[in-house]
Amino acid sequence: MGAAAAELAAEVAEEQGLLFTDDVSPLPSDTGYRGPTACSAAGISYRQLDYWARTGLVEPTVRGASGSGTQRLYSFRDILILKVIKRLLDAGISLQQIRTAVQHLRERGTDDLTRVTLMSDGATVYECTSNDEVIDLLQGGQGVFGIAIGGVWREIEGTLAELPSERTTDEESSAARDELAARRAARKIG
Repeated sequence: MGAAAAELAAEVAEEQGLLFTDDVSPLPSDTGYRGPTACSAAGISYRQLDYWARTGLVEPTVRGASGSGTQRLYSFRDILILKVIKRLLDAGISLQQIRTAVQHLRERGTDDLTRVTLMSDGATVYECTSNDEVIDLLQGGQGVFGIAIGGVWREIEGTLAELPSERTTDEESSAARDELAARRAARKIG
């Protein structure tokens, strides 16, 4: 590896943050972000977001689209996974491999994600949770690049702090249903 490539790798690693010492606090689970906000934070197009939602790659967990005019709301974790997908696509990983990696990430707890570094050789995605695993992968000649999820987490946290969010509660959704039901009843009577 040339000096320029080593310098670039060090620069990218610095941007992503430390591998395994991230201390990140979870965000409220009732906070959601609309599609355009999720796209902006993840660096993807709305078309990609819509396709990935329709094909089940990343579905909104706060509120799904349930018909014409409803807005999907994506959680912080959804946006984190969108950003990781974007980075994997940019690195040339196939969508099939990305689907496998995303399924694996879904099975992990949010707290665990901050301690994960995804490594890839351009074809396969590997999960590393310790410095030793990263070193073993690199020594075996398999790892070409890595994505420290904790670094991506902090990056998205900073981006979303400047973007609009919505809070959802059970009371709000039931109040909306009650209001709609009241309007329908008034229409039937009147």
